Amino acid sequence: MPYKPYILEKKYYSIGEVAALLDVNATVLRFWEKQFSVIQPSKNRKGNRVYTQADIHLLEKVRHLVKDRGFTLKGAAEQLLQKPLPTEKDPKHELLVRLMKVKGFLEDLKIEIGR
Repeated sequence: MPYKPYILEKKYYSIGEVAALLDVNATVLRFWEKQFSVIQPSKNRKGNRVYTQADIHLLEKVRHLVKDRGFTLKGAAEQLLQKPLPTEKDPKHELLVRLMKVKGFLEDLKIEIGR
């Protein structure tokens, strides 16, 4: 049987890591937390925000609606309530994650080709 490497994913991510991943400032994440009631990251003992994979997927959806599709914050909040994201237990969740990664890769490739 061939060796299958085990990929360790972090359970919690700091606000800086999430901001870098989404290509936004940490202040934007804090602002979105105030504007969208569904965004509620946990806090560690020191009081720092810690984000789970589910939080990150929700923030990716918000970023896509606001930055890519041009929704207002109110419109994005309504869209999130109308079409909830699949949870980690949902079989479609893994497919959604993969498709978002492919989309990001293709967008990066488009930018590189355009140069």
